Amino acid sequence: MKVLITTSSFGDEGIQTLQKSGIEVVNNPYGRKITQTEAVSLLKDVDGVIAGLEYYDYTLLSETKLKVISRCGSGLSNIDLHAARELEISVYNTPNGPTQSVAELTVGCLLALIRDVPRINNLMHANKWEKFTGHLLKDMKVLLIGYGRIGKRVASILDAIGAKIFIYDPFISDNDIPDNIKKIELIDGLRMADVISLHSSGEDLIIGQKEFNLMKRGIYILNVARGGLIDEDALEKSLNSGQVAGAWLDTFEKEPYTGNLSKYNQVILTPHIGSYTIEGRNKMELDSVENLINGFRL
Repeated sequence: MKVLITTSSFGDEGIQTLQKSGIEVVNNPYGRKITQTEAVSLLKDVDGVIAGLEYYDYTLLSETKLKVISRCGSGLSNIDLHAARELEISVYNTPNGPTQSVAELTVGCLLALIRDVPRINNLMHANKWEKFTGHLLKDMKVLLIGYGRIGKRVASILDAIGAKIFIYDPFISDNDIPDNIKKIELIDGLRMADVISLHSSGEDLIIGQKEFNLMKRGIYILNVARGGLIDEDALEKSLNSGQVAGAWLDTFEKEPYTGNLSKYNQVILTPHIGSYTIEGRNKMELDSVENLINGFRL
């Protein structure tokens, strides 16, 4: 069997496990998210793939001899599951590996934003001693859009700090929500929240200019889900107007990101590293390897 690993990086332990199972490994030669054109070329003679965030549609899948797609990550929105079933390709993901890593980074970046740490850090590095007064996270109204594994973990950490938590997730029933968390309609949540954090699946736009206009002035926005969920141009306009006080983005419409948001001191930008802890990444990679090997055995 021959397997392609498309993630931009992958640890030696997972590769060695594959090789010990008699699998030939081909690594991503680009060190970044591969394009569709590159995917066609790389996938044409492999039996399986440990997949990143590149798109697998029917056209691409039908030109391969893939037997297994093992996603190194939780989301499957980049894979046409109907096409995979039709072509008899088994698909797996690793939903548990990134949960704690992403949740901790989300809360850490939120704390940095509300205490103005990026701007203060930049001033200190320029040898300027200036102080700014921030906000407490305790008693802030936080709207979580998406209440899956990561959303639930973020909620539990925020609850321990004392934030007031609201969720919007049309796929979650009221019976699945603890008493200390309130389910809310999206429009109501946008109007009342001090913080909005995106943890939903899918690629469709959720927050555009219309949604920004509904928010209270001085809101904080976080996105660690998918880049397409936020209109980046509308976010920039809202930063300029003061509608948005600060933002953290770990995912972008186009990656690697080179856009205008890098000009704003009140914006934290990270290069899609939500799962990048040694512990979390190792679990994701080893789970994806185990899924791949088991998929070949079926």
